[in-house]
Amino acid sequence: MFEVDEENVWKLCEQVKKTHPSELSKCYAVFVSNERRTVPLWRQKAGRGDEKLVIWDYHVFFMHNPSPNRCLVFDLDTTLPFPTYFHKYVTETFRSDYALTSEHHRFFRVIPAEKYLAEFSSDRRHMRRPDGSWIKPPPSYSPIQTNASSHSLDDFICMKPGKGPGAVYDLLHFVQQFYKPPDRNIGTKTQN
Repeated sequence: MFEVDEENVWKLCEQVKKTHPSELSKCYAVFVSNERRTVPLWRQKAGRGDEKLVIWDYHVFFMHNPSPNRCLVFDLDTTLPFPTYFHKYVTETFRSDYALTSEHHRFFRVIPAEKYLAEFSSDRRHMRRPDGSWIKPPPSYSPIQTNASSHSLDDFICMKPGKGPGAVYDLLHFVQQFYKPPDRNIGTKTQN
């Protein structure tokens, strides 16, 4: 895989569509960013110190949510296991907004995989220096394009609700949407 998270996630969605099409409706691309494009994430390979903290302008990962308490996160940049269960990933990667200033609060644009495959495009302009040279060598395959656009990346990074594809959540609502704690009462009897 290449160091272009949004393209790697697109390729994962494409692979699911080819090999396990019945699972595609349970898969999502997730963009993490905020208005200032300063989002702290822990347990990242590019991070510093024991906690591997890094501040990204945006980050992208893939989720497979086959059932309410079985959501898996596939993050190619994490130091956590690959994949990681949603609750562990969120707890260790995002921690809590309470310890952060509001300018560092993370927002999550969650896009169904089928929609991501249909609408994401990138001409890779964000991978170039002002003089046009590559910051890092691009992937060997052609840029991902759609009939409608050659570059829609900014619509995915934008965290304004109502603009761009998918749904935007703050951290609390993102967790509520994709994490359902196991029912601890299964197998217990109630008395009347």
